[in-house]
Amino acid sequence: MNAFDNFLFGLYPYIALTVFFLGSLIRFDRDQYTWKSDSSQLLKAGQLRVGRNLFHVGVLFLFFGHFFGMLTPHFLYEHFIDAGSKQLMAMISGGIAGLLTFIGITMLLHRRLTEPRIRVNSKTSDIVLLVLLWLQLALGLATIPLSAQHLDGSMMMRLAEWGQRIVTFRGGAVELLIGAGWIFKMHMFLGMSIFLIFPFTRLVHVWSGFGAVAYLVRPYQVVRARRLNVPADHNQPRRPDAGV
Repeated sequence: MNAFDNFLFGLYPYIALTVFFLGSLIRFDRDQYTWKSDSSQLLKAGQLRVGRNLFHVGVLFLFFGHFFGMLTPHFLYEHFIDAGSKQLMAMISGGIAGLLTFIGITMLLHRRLTEPRIRVNSKTSDIVLLVLLWLQLALGLATIPLSAQHLDGSMMMRLAEWGQRIVTFRGGAVELLIGAGWIFKMHMFLGMSIFLIFPFTRLVHVWSGFGAVAYLVRPYQVVRARRLNVPADHNQPRRPDAGV
């Protein structure tokens, strides 16, 4: 592996993750009024509803699929499913979810670029983000035919081991990518780049979505009516002869 590969797949992941975490924390601390999804639903809702639902359902499946698929050590599941079967399952389920997400993001991008009112109210970061997500999904779908060429799961295991070595700060991660196709590498690089720009875009609202899970375990709110501390007959109607 040359110096360029060592930078992209050995150093760049740590740069992207550092900016991802610290940038999100700083933005939440300094610019909380910008911490939102900036919905354009009031400008045009029809196409947004379909595209948004397809995108969110698909991207959540892809996120958790990649997260657990790459970062779960092989010894935890090797007694239940072999590498080849796991790869085939990932190709089928990921392909379906990826196609739904790709259709959704295409609708959202078309809507933002062709609707004049939405276009004029869009930030540059909004359009750049949608284009990057569109390219990332296209690359992800393009990896499926490549994965079909080695159904033994060997390449998937090497990519997963790369991710596990990166997050556990172990050496030798870059060497695992020797022989990996350029589409795999582009997909990985663009994925890391999305983490890099995450704190500077509307994607920060994803943190709030995960934070909403805390509502499931928080204590019940106790709501007390203000009229508990006023006389009992305060809200009773007055008699006509009671005066002012």
